[in-house]
Amino acid sequence: MRKKYRWFILVLLFLAGVINYLDRAAISVVAPIISKDLEINAAEMGLIFSSFFIGYSLFNFVGGYSSDKLGPRRVMGYSMGIWSFFIALTAGVWNFSSLLIARTLFGFGEGPISSTTSKTINNWFPIKERAGALGIAYAGMPLGSALAGPLVGLLALHMGWRWSFVIIAFIGIIWAIFWFKIARDTPREHASVSNEECLEIESGSISNLLSEQKDVKMRTFLKHPTILFTALAFWTYNYILYFFLTWFPSYLTEAKGLSISEMSIVVMIPWIVGALGQALGGFFSNYIYMKTGKLLFSRKAIIVPCLLITAICISLTGVVDTATSSVALMTFAIFALYLTSSIYWAIIQDTVASNNLGGVSGFTHLLANTSGIVAPALTGFIVQFTGDYTSAFIFAGILAIIGSVAVGVFVKPIILKKSLNIDVKIDKSIN
Repeated sequence: MRKKYRWFILVLLFLAGVINYLDRAAISVVAPIISKDLEINAAEMGLIFSSFFIGYSLFNFVGGYSSDKLGPRRVMGYSMGIWSFFIALTAGVWNFSSLLIARTLFGFGEGPISSTTSKTINNWFPIKERAGALGIAYAGMPLGSALAGPLVGLLALHMGWRWSFVIIAFIGIIWAIFWFKIARDTPREHASVSNEECLEIESGSISNLLSEQKDVKMRTFLKHPTILFTALAFWTYNYILYFFLTWFPSYLTEAKGLSISEMSIVVMIPWIVGALGQALGGFFSNYIYMKTGKLLFSRKAIIVPCLLITAICISLTGVVDTATSSVALMTFAIFALYLTSSIYWAIIQDTVASNNLGGVSGFTHLLANTSGIVAPALTGFIVQFTGDYTSAFIFAGILAIIGSVAVGVFVKPIILKKSLNIDVKIDKSIN
């Protein structure tokens, strides 16, 4: 049996996710060292953390739109090269201002990765495999976060924090070289992909049917309630994720009394379990689709209950007494949360024309990632105002409920006008 070349593409996308979050989390690992070396106070470091999302959110859309126009191969490869350059440039900063600029530019470089990954999978995988492929590709991201602590910490300890950024930048450059050598925008453009595999990928593709309709404009999808409410649910997902990323370590040390060394080991547990959830969510959705033949139902069947489970677990995390209970509940919350991660992307792939997929994915990701600006600051305000973390956890749980309801009630098939002559076919396929 001839090999399926698309799995080589998926391996590269998985590794890109690992590198993405490894690079992104690196500064958090060495922040105490950098703060002391460059004489940066806590407030300034908070601004440096937030500055990443300025460039990142903007280029979620720019990168996704560019992948529609230029192709995902070039956008992904150049993006990896650009952010690797700026992560290396971090090694040369000398004060707060230079680090702030480098971090913002680093965000520009990383912005396109998720929407371009989605576009690549849309081009390379048949619809029945896309949710699973998205789950595997994005599973690299939490795994990268889990690896960042020991890897970057070890490099910084033995070689200095500046060299740690140079070395992880080198990893990204090596990946980009392999990407340009191995990847193409579509299977049809690659000499190693058989005609049989191309036909398998193209069969049953709702997106490709839509892309043939020249009068379908991107704004048609951007203003549709299905896209907007998917973005709302994605926003609540990201809020919880960034809340966990930025404040859970402080919660464990300040509220539960763990030492820094204990906390550094403990916080790896939710990330590792989250990576498992990330990989499994798409396969569970694909299984439901294979059994029911209802595509949109198979997506909602993952998001709706998993966000409700997340809401319960994360709310209880803020009220239990022991660190063990808190970590156990947060691990369940992150696992359930990450089960939904690839499904937001899958909904967009199922309902948006392929020629507009990058732009719509990028726009949705832009909206979702504004939570990266809101979550850390709002959580800090809640903790300062109330004097503890309980309300912050409960508020995050309420947001998960809102996301669940948004998908369960308002996400429906996109039925285009009858003049397109394909509305009935799409309706039957995705309900």
